[in-house]
Amino acid sequence: MNPGKTEEIKKRGNRLGMAIFRAALRLFGLSGAYGLLYFVGLYYLAFDRSAVASSMAYIRRRFRGYGFLRRILGVYLIFINQGKNLIDRHYLISGLGGFDIELNGYDKLNSLLGESRKGIILLTAHVGNWQVAMTALEKLGRTVYLVMRPEENAAVKDALNIDSEQGSIRIISSENFLGGVVEIMSVIDQGCLVSIMGDRSYGQNFTEAVLMGDRVKLPHGAFSIAAAAECPVVVLWSARLSAKKYIVDVSHIIGPVQGTKTEKNEKVRNCVQEFAGVLDNYAALYPFQWFVFGDIWEGKS
Repeated sequence: MNPGKTEEIKKRGNRLGMAIFRAALRLFGLSGAYGLLYFVGLYYLAFDRSAVASSMAYIRRRFRGYGFLRRILGVYLIFINQGKNLIDRHYLISGLGGFDIELNGYDKLNSLLGESRKGIILLTAHVGNWQVAMTALEKLGRTVYLVMRPEENAAVKDALNIDSEQGSIRIISSENFLGGVVEIMSVIDQGCLVSIMGDRSYGQNFTEAVLMGDRVKLPHGAFSIAAAAECPVVVLWSARLSAKKYIVDVSHIIGPVQGTKTEKNEKVRNCVQEFAGVLDNYAALYPFQWFVFGDIWEGKS
C-alpha cells in the first residue's frame, strides 16, 4: 500500500465530514448541503495543493486565455460541482428524492440492443453523475456492469454506496486478471451492458489523440474489447443542468470495429480520436463538470 496515497484519501473525506453533510441534507435539503460546499471548497483551494494542481492541467487547456486568478476560480467551480454531484448521489441512493432526467438517444440505444443478442459497451468518463445515468438506463431492462477500481476510502464508500451492487447494477473490478477482460467478454455475450471509463489510462494501454489542441493519452481498451466481442460502443455522459435536473446522453455510437488486425488497429485509433472529440464538446458545454483530476495529457492520472 502506498502510504502517501492513503494519507491523501483520508484528507479528502472522513466519516465526520460525511456525517455533517448528511445531517445538513436531511435538515435543510439540497440547498442546505450545497451551502456547506462553498466553505469546504475554499478550504481545499487554499490547502490541498495536489487537488488544485491536478485540476489545473485541465483548466489550463480548457481556458487558454485565462489568467491565474480566473483559472483558480475555475478550479474552485470544479470542486463545487463535484461536491454537488456527490451530494446528489447520496440524495438519490438514500431515497430522499429523485431528479428530473432528460435522456437523449434512448430509442437509438434500445433499437441497437434489439438488433443483436449481444450486449454493448458504454464508454463514459469522469463527467457528471454516473449514479444518475445508471438510474436513467434502468428502463432498458438490462443488467449493467461497471468496470471500476475498488473504493479505498471507507467513509466515501459507505456514504455513497460505491462498490455496492444494487438492482440491475453489478461490478467488475479492473484489478481482476487481465483487467477483468474475461468477465467483460462473458457478460457482453450474455446481452449485458458494460460501462467503462475512457478518460484515464493510468499509463497503460493507451492511444494518443488530440484533445483541446494537445496530444493526450486515452485508454483504448473499450474499443479493443468491442472489436473482439463484435459489439458497438455507445458513449455515455451526463451533466447536471439545475438543482433538480440532469441530462443523460447515449446518442453517440462508435463502431463496431471490423477488418484485419492492421485495419482494426487503425480503426481503434480513429475511434479513440472520435471519443476525444466527444469529450472536447462536453468540456465546451459543461466546463466545470469534467472531474478528470490528473494531467491526462502527460499521462499522469
